[in-house]
Parts: sequence; structure tokens; C-alpha cells
Amino acid sequence: MVRNQIDPIARLMQEHDEALVQLTALTKATRAIASGGFSEEHYEKVVKALRFIEEEVSVHNRSEEDALFPVLERYVEGPTALMRREHREMRAEFRKLQTAVRKVRRTPRSPRAARELEDTARGIVQRFVNHIHKENYILFPLVQKFLTKDALREVARRMV
Repeated sequence: MVRNQIDPIARLMQEHDEALVQLTALTKATRAIASGGFSEEHYEKVVKALRFIEEEVSVHNRSEEDALFPVLERYVEGPTALMRREHREMRAEFRKLQTAVRKVRRTPRSPRAARELEDTARGIVQRFVNHIHKENYILFPLVQKFLTKDALREVARRMV
């Protein structure tokens, strides 16, 4: 992921854009498996998207929770509590997606496993997209309104 230490909000938004690309790939690959059957090509795309979520999104969320939220909470707490809860819920959904991926790998000829994978992926993608939208269009404008340049520099220094 691109790291922008000068403007932490721009960095977080760039990371959101990168996540949306992976979520689109995940959607297309799981849809292809559900409609056309298992293929190594599509399975590898699913695995790549999962790896991105596991590695990059977890770092991104930790940056928000450990760097941005504590500074913002000096001014307002409600939005950060909601975002923390959504992060926890997304981690739980991600574990369900990992289970569905393992199941489709164990039973690649099972239409039921393929549909379950697609349904689980659809749910997590929707949750991620809604969460990103809230952060980009509600939380981050709030941050830019309340935080001073010094506070934003502090956030940048605290980011992973």
C-alpha cells in the first residue's frame, strides 16, 4: 500500500481505493466459481484478495484504531466507537469467508460450497464497501473539520 506520511487522511483514502480494487476482484472471482465451477485461476484470485484483506486491511484498521481514533476522540467519540465495532464485525465476517474458501478448496465440485462462498463474499464486500463509504464521506470530513494540522501530524507519526 502507498504510505503518505504528510496527509494521513489521504493515505487512508488511498488504502480504501486499493481495498475496493481487491473487493471487486473477490466479487468477480467468487461469482465465476459459483456460476462456472471451481477453477484454479479464480481460486487464486480469491486467495490473493483474502491475503490482501488479512495483511493490508488489518494494518489499515490498526492505523485507524491506534493513530487516528485516539486523536479524534479528544473532540468526539461516537463515530469512532461505531467504526471500532464495524472493524470487529468485519473481522468476524472475514473468518467466515476464510472458512468458505477452505470448504470450496476441499470440495471443489460442490455447487453448494461455491454458492456459500459467493454469498459469504457478497456479504463481506457489502459490509466493507459500506464501511469505506462511511469513513470517506462522514468520518474523514469530520476529522478534517476538527483536527488541527498539528493533530494531523501527530496522527501521521502514530500510524503504522
